[in-house]
Amino acid sequence: MQEIRLFSGEMIPLERHKVRIVQKLELLPVEERLSKLQEAHNNLYLLKNRDVFLDMLTDSGVNAMSDKQQSAMMDADDAYAGSETFFQLEAKVQDLFGMEHFLPAHQGRGCEKVLADLLVRPGDLIPMNYHFTTTRAHIVRCGGEVLELLCAEGEVYTSDKPFKGNMDNDALRTLLKNSERNIPFVRMEAGTNLIGGQPFSLANLQECSGICREHDVPLVLDASLVQDNLYFIKSRETNCREMSVREIMRAIADCCDIIYFSARKFGFARGGGIALRESPLVNPLQELIVLNEGFLTYGGMSVREMAAITVGLEESMDESVISQGPEFIRYMVEELTKLGVPVVTPAGGLGCHLNAKEFVPHIASDEYPAAALASALFIAGGIRGMERGTLSEDRHADGSEAHASMELLRLAVPRRVFTLSQIKYCIDRVHWLWQNRELIAGLRFTREPKILRFFTGELEAVSDWQEKLVARFRSDFGDSL
Repeated sequence: MQEIRLFSGEMIPLERHKVRIVQKLELLPVEERLSKLQEAHNNLYLLKNRDVFLDMLTDSGVNAMSDKQQSAMMDADDAYAGSETFFQLEAKVQDLFGMEHFLPAHQGRGCEKVLADLLVRPGDLIPMNYHFTTTRAHIVRCGGEVLELLCAEGEVYTSDKPFKGNMDNDALRTLLKNSERNIPFVRMEAGTNLIGGQPFSLANLQECSGICREHDVPLVLDASLVQDNLYFIKSRETNCREMSVREIMRAIADCCDIIYFSARKFGFARGGGIALRESPLVNPLQELIVLNEGFLTYGGMSVREMAAITVGLEESMDESVISQGPEFIRYMVEELTKLGVPVVTPAGGLGCHLNAKEFVPHIASDEYPAAALASALFIAGGIRGMERGTLSEDRHADGSEAHASMELLRLAVPRRVFTLSQIKYCIDRVHWLWQNRELIAGLRFTREPKILRFFTGELEAVSDWQEKLVARFRSDFGDSL
């Protein structure tokens, strides 16, 4: 993937693939979009996919597979134990990461659970560049506490800093030197999901690794979004521009003791796994995989998915493949910036992130501005995004809200799924919503789960603002959908 200059002078991201299988989409009239949203209790997770026009909720498990992945699935060795397909996947992981052991799991969340069960004890402290929702939930479930040591510029919405996912290594060094609490491991996330898919640099990871090894603390990498991070390291880090993607991947792996990933993101299929070096952790982790996920040669995955992951991991070493998502996202960010719409910059991986704090500053944090903006965008265009803000946090023990440091609406760009015209449609509807932002108001819970409430919680609008938004849409667009 690379930008192509048109004769007009316009620069556009050009797809380096052709579409061979299509899936029909329906764009419901705006009144029906509101009705479906209310039936789903203003929780976009609870929408039926048939009612969604552009599904930009996530890139997890919804990336398009290549022809070679589809072909590999037909040739998979469908055995409960000892499948040749597993050994092919194991060999590919060993080739890319240089680690002796690979333990399969049904997805990244399964990896997080067994790692937390084995390594985290009550009172433990786990430093990381930034948390992910399920990661923190498993650590807290086991009695641990997450400490974010993100670099100073990480939570700045508008910036020109290329690596906003970096660890604050000075703070990490001080912590490991002085902390009296047990620190079972340090975690780095490749492509900090909750703050805009922002990457870390290879130099930052190498320094972090050196600090961890100086204090004999394992470094664990969540590599679910590593393909975006690879692209950003190669394109933004001066010392890495002459390195191949494969060389950067091995340099990252050399810094780490354990790598786990969701193949729903890294690998373009449905599964995941843990790679690790020879250590005393191997046998107890194997036991937990068998107990929680499945036998050691399938780990909760279909062998057909394993075959697709093997090919997908190799495809992720191709710069023209891994650049497609970031380039589409950069295009969205740049076009929205031209229109005055507040977005996170520089463009990160995973998706385009709208700055809900600036988009709807009149909505209080307790009324979930990013979630309200997500509801409004579904009304405006049938576009399903994901709230990444206060709604994604769990309440404090005393019942008060834990206000997120950033209020974001993520518009994910699954790999090889959308065309440029669909991206332009999304930009247009966001722009229209920006022009009518004064109509958007907040949400409140009608049913609130205690853990990971954003998945299944139910909400309602605090007023009739959604009906007013529909009326404005109809006034501006007439009979158009």
